[in-house]
Amino acid sequence: MSGAQLGLAVSVFLACAVEAVEALTIVMAVGNTRSWPSALSGVGAATVALAAIVLGLGSALKALPIDALRLTIGLLLLLFGLQWLRKAVLRAAGRKALHDEHSAYEQEREAARAAGRAGPGWDAYSFAIAGKGVLLEGLEVALIVVTFGSDQHRLALAGAAAGVAVAAVVAAGFAVRAPLARVPENTMKFAVGVMLCAYGVFFAAEGAGVSWPGGDAILLGIIPALLGAALVAVAMLRARPSG
Repeated sequence: MSGAQLGLAVSVFLACAVEAVEALTIVMAVGNTRSWPSALSGVGAATVALAAIVLGLGSALKALPIDALRLTIGLLLLLFGLQWLRKAVLRAAGRKALHDEHSAYEQEREAARAAGRAGPGWDAYSFAIAGKGVLLEGLEVALIVVTFGSDQHRLALAGAAAGVAVAAVVAAGFAVRAPLARVPENTMKFAVGVMLCAYGVFFAAEGAGVSWPGGDAILLGIIPALLGAALVAVAMLRARPSG
């Protein structure tokens, strides 16, 4: 496995793990409060939809000419990466509240209780909320899997990294039987943001005709540069008076 492929797998793993933690919180809240069978049915339906999106978009992207493919992928990764990195920088600087899984869990439970008592059979609320949570949290990761996997023809590698992340999060969640509040989500989002931006710059420039010196090895320079810039942004925001 090359360094670029390893970076791909790590990026997908971290991104999927973060989203899986948040999806698990929703599913556990609905399942514990109302109906586990209906909630798990919603998870299954959302998983099938995400798999269809990955396969469909993956096939569509591979039909593009290589330069157009890399430019498209690079811009998509930059879009995703800047979104992740912006939020992570704001949270690290204290300008945005950290995500609290315990609080999110209790809010979902309160909403589930307010929806009324679940009947003895099928519970449409549990199915809809669990399915929507998994679909929304997984959609961005599905797009990341497609974009990474399509350019390097490593869709299987990206999919495997995502699958391992989901399995690890689910196993941990059901082992502790509680939301995974101790997972360092913001640190992971910070790392994912940097990695996505780095790969986005790399692929977009290649698609635009740039020939990087050293090929994939240039990522070893792009990643530290972007990380340094993000840390400088955090320090500047901390030093600036709020309000």
